[in-house]
Amino acid sequence: MKLSAIIIAKNEEKNLEVCLKSMIEVFDDIVVIVDSSTTDNTLTVASKYQIVNCEVRQWQGYALAKSYAVSKTKHDWVFWIDADEELTKELADELIQLKQSSPRYNCYNVARRAYFLGKWIKHSGWYPARVKRFFNKNYILFDDKQVHEGLIVNGEIGSLKYDLNHYTDPSIEHYFIKFNLYTSLAAKELFSKKRKAKLSDILFRPLFLFLKMYIFKRGFLDGLHGFILAIFSSVYVFAKYSKLWELNRNK
Repeated sequence: MKLSAIIIAKNEEKNLEVCLKSMIEVFDDIVVIVDSSTTDNTLTVASKYQIVNCEVRQWQGYALAKSYAVSKTKHDWVFWIDADEELTKELADELIQLKQSSPRYNCYNVARRAYFLGKWIKHSGWYPARVKRFFNKNYILFDDKQVHEGLIVNGEIGSLKYDLNHYTDPSIEHYFIKFNLYTSLAAKELFSKKRKAKLSDILFRPLFLFLKMYIFKRGFLDGLHGFILAIFSSVYVFAKYSKLWELNRNK
């Protein structure tokens, strides 16, 4: 069995090198779709590897970009990986072993070790946080969410044993660059579903999320990183519902 992989990248020059190096011995072809608004050397990094099929494409949203990438793969079994992620050595070996077998399921999920400000967040509800990433492309579709898109799977879902590294936010500046984009996309998605922001959404949802992450999900065990993450996450919810309120007001 041969394996394909897909990556969507925009200004991922630094991350993409690490990502591809972890994959090069595992996959038989890798499709990298580079957002046409990219301003760094992402395309140059991707083009260094012979098995990489790299294409620059105008941005149409996460789900459409990934669906297009899948359509360009050569093989039925595909691993979706983000540019700021990396296969652990154990996961790479597990995928190589799977190439010698017949998978039992149409899709497999994988646990992610998310690194926030350089630290693996083991609590706070962030681990294992399994995501569906390895699949037979004949049995899946991408959903239409504008942010944190996922897979719709026809059939049962299995689990891979080993982890994927996710270098999500190396700095606070990086976090807030994504923050504005993602909260806007999330608010627009709620608005498209005719949701309205109530006062309770703006007042209590952020507080509940902080308590959930820091107390109930034991984020305090992640030290100062866990406290900062819980605060930032609650502000994310506050901003999302405030932007939803603003969209409805302006309508």
